[in-house]
Amino acid sequence: MSDFATEGDRAGNLVFDWNEVNRKGRILPKNASFFDETLRDGLQNPSVVDPGIDEKLKILHLMEDLGIHAADVGLPGSSKRAFEDVLRLCKEVVDCKMKIKIACAGRTVVSDITPMIEVSQRAGIPVEVYAFIGSSPIRQYAESWDVNLIAKRSAEAIDVAVKEGLPVAYVTEDTTRSRPEVLTTLFRTAIDHGATRLCLSDTVGHATPDGVRNLIQFTRNVVAGTGAEIGIDWHGHNDRGLALENAIWAFEYGADRVHATGLGIGERVGNAQMELLLLNLKLLGQLEGQDLTKLLEYCETIARAVRWDIPISYPLVGRDAFRTATGVHAAAIIKAMAKGDRWLADRIYSGVPAGMIGRAQEICIGFMSGASNVNYWLAQRDIPSDETLVAEILKAAKLLDHIMTEDEVMAVVKRVRGDG
Repeated sequence: MSDFATEGDRAGNLVFDWNEVNRKGRILPKNASFFDETLRDGLQNPSVVDPGIDEKLKILHLMEDLGIHAADVGLPGSSKRAFEDVLRLCKEVVDCKMKIKIACAGRTVVSDITPMIEVSQRAGIPVEVYAFIGSSPIRQYAESWDVNLIAKRSAEAIDVAVKEGLPVAYVTEDTTRSRPEVLTTLFRTAIDHGATRLCLSDTVGHATPDGVRNLIQFTRNVVAGTGAEIGIDWHGHNDRGLALENAIWAFEYGADRVHATGLGIGERVGNAQMELLLLNLKLLGQLEGQDLTKLLEYCETIARAVRWDIPISYPLVGRDAFRTATGVHAAAIIKAMAKGDRWLADRIYSGVPAGMIGRAQEICIGFMSGASNVNYWLAQRDIPSDETLVAEILKAAKLLDHIMTEDEVMAVVKRVRGDG
């Protein structure tokens, strides 16, 4: 079937990859981890619903299946329901011996930290505390805060969690618009009081890749000056449409944990998209051995749970992601299939192999189609083909302003065959 010994050999001979030209090195640090914010930041989108606990449990298990390392499962201090859901999710991790680590978010106030402590004690697992407070000049002005007050509140909240043995990630909201001297003071305060991670937040989607580079390099320098072993998180929003790109660059520039949400749902226009982050890193050869076949189920489960309509053109999981009605495209796919070569058919007109996530290339019939489309469509349904039938279907397709539906094609088949 193939002239090439291995899939890597085939890819190297059949695809010239400009993405690899002058590649500086590995994108992911060796200790890189993915942090899923779907059940926290994702649910802050104003158009979603808060799923029931059974749906949240399904999503949590799919995160585990995809090899996602950690998840923020909510703000237990925000309501009784939120507390109960977080506790149930934590117990599921214990009962099912899951590998995924659990985190919760809260303000840098004691009343937000104590529910996390209770959850941790009752579930019997360490819950990582993501304690957040605004740090930018614009936020300080609106809140009438100064850096000393922010540092004091931060230290008090961190102290409460650390005293109870919980790991703390210190989150400076709006980090990408914050002054270096303020961040230096806050980062050092957090580290001095026992925080083990610093989370850099592009809260309003302000950053460009240059901003990502500058901020992470600055943070690494501050951390180096303390002599402490501190992890660096990147949390990005999509207001400029750069969240996914920024997330990939964050790994390249030295963050070891990057946040994302299923389908990119989140505040306003959302966050980096977890499924696209995983997909791109897989295609870049960074996730060897990581099985992504459940990405489609992950996305569809989240969409149903939060009542989210996936755009038809959305990469990977949109209705049209692997669908074509164009004659030239369809002909090339069909020729690949005629060779008995699924690998080739899945890549000849697709930069993303559909089979990687359990989907398949789909060929439709429309006003830009040719005979190849029709013959393939009929063959897929075990309908005998001949020149008259193909011509009549194409004639009908050329008169329409849309892709033919199943019923529209079958109506032509019945008319030509005299069945209707």
